[in-house]
Amino acid sequence: MNESHPNRTAKVLLMAGRLGLAAIFLVAAYAKMKPQGGMPWSLASVKVSLSMFAMQVDSYELLPQVAVTFVAHWLPPFELFLGLWLLSGIALRYAALAASLLIAGFFSVVVHSYMAGLEINCGCFGPGEKLGPWTLVRDGSMLAAAIAVAIGAFLVYRSRGAGDMAVASASAQRAGN
Repeated sequence: MNESHPNRTAKVLLMAGRLGLAAIFLVAAYAKMKPQGGMPWSLASVKVSLSMFAMQVDSYELLPQVAVTFVAHWLPPFELFLGLWLLSGIALRYAALAASLLIAGFFSVVVHSYMAGLEINCGCFGPGEKLGPWTLVRDGSMLAAAIAVAIGAFLVYRSRGAGDMAVASASAQRAGN
């Protein structure tokens, strides 16, 4: 059976979107976890990097210290996991939904902080990135892409499931005749 052109195009766009999102999460995780200043990769150097990231999380002035430490030490590994999950394409609807929710959370925090006039480092892709209009445009674009991938994944899955049911129904009718 040949796939229709629109369905093939949708799948290609969906793959490009999920690979783009995967790259974003993998780069973000790497930037937060990479060893500081030429230190070799080790558990200790990653812990130092995550502690440095904790200072950026704390600069948003939204969380108590216990939550800052938790977020700083668990967010980058979760971003790594989510990037790998998106890369694999397994349960794409749920991976894209998780990515959309996470980016929506990031975006809301960035918008809140920007509107509050905080002049801080974003921390999105490691140290040294000032929070500004570019951050809002970039994060808003990533949110739009994540939502598009999630919707696309749900639509492609739904249409595939509906097609499978139509084939099963036709087979059942032929078997009955």
